[in-house]
Amino acid sequence: MSSLTVRLLLVYCFNIRKHLKVVVRMHGIAEGESGQMETSEHRDVFARERQQHIARSVEEHGRVRVTDLAERFAVSEVTIRKDLRVLETEGRVIRAHGGALAPSRSRPERAFEVRERLQRTEKERIGAAAAALVIDGESIALDASTTALSMARSLKARGAWVHLTVITNGLRIASELAGHHGITVAMPGGFVRAEALSVVGPLGSGLLEKVNIQKAFMGSAGFTLDTGLSDATDEEAQIKRLIVAAASEVIALVDHTKWGRTAFATFCPTDRLTAVVTDGEAPAEMAEALRGRQIFVHVAASLDKTPAPSGRRTSESIAGDAAS
Repeated sequence: MSSLTVRLLLVYCFNIRKHLKVVVRMHGIAEGESGQMETSEHRDVFARERQQHIARSVEEHGRVRVTDLAERFAVSEVTIRKDLRVLETEGRVIRAHGGALAPSRSRPERAFEVRERLQRTEKERIGAAAAALVIDGESIALDASTTALSMARSLKARGAWVHLTVITNGLRIASELAGHHGITVAMPGGFVRAEALSVVGPLGSGLLEKVNIQKAFMGSAGFTLDTGLSDATDEEAQIKRLIVAAASEVIALVDHTKWGRTAFATFCPTDRLTAVVTDGEAPAEMAEALRGRQIFVHVAASLDKTPAPSGRRTSESIAGDAAS
């Protein structure tokens, strides 16, 4: 084959390749990282789904690494960095060297769905342990926390009740228990907060000032010995104060991530607590300090059977059920 023929073939191939590129651009087609042809529209959809998964990982774990994400989604690290830039412009992550972090946790409040996914195992254990402290025939109160929702599910799982009254400002909790045999659900009046799926406001006092609550089970955004139970917003704290004031006993539902933290507004001082239900990673020094103040500490993971010192303690039912 002559050199002229070779040159003509090369020119012909070059022109064909150039023509194909024009056709590709006209039809919005590009080659993906997998080597397959995909439309720009499809590429945008896949990228958005991947970004949503990344954002959820950051919310749940607090941080992510570019290398881990690239391996997980089978894309290049360059693609992951582009995803993180998009998420950062939306305020959902903060880019850092080698990955990304969750935005500052000092922001007022996380969405209910996000909080429900955090510490799920601990909340389920705490909820089950707290449900075991309830006696049929009582009137109890549950706040709108995600841990209280876990407790509501455990109350249902215990089987049929004869007569249990549950007062709650949580929409999800009311929906969970509504219609269950033997459980009567009462809700205070007020305004609905979409962030927490709760009812808040002074209208709630109309109900809470007229009822007698044996046990109030309260979650919180923070818990310290000095500030007691605290919440991220004053709206939630106000309705929780009304619940605490109406209750004979106040039982805190706090996983280990809440200990030693102070949120915006206190709704229950430590000395008002009768008991605390927590998980096995709660700080031992704080737990001992509570026992020293005659507050029962119930560790859900290991069923703490140590009663509070003589004096003020939880009702007979708490000590009995904890030992069972």
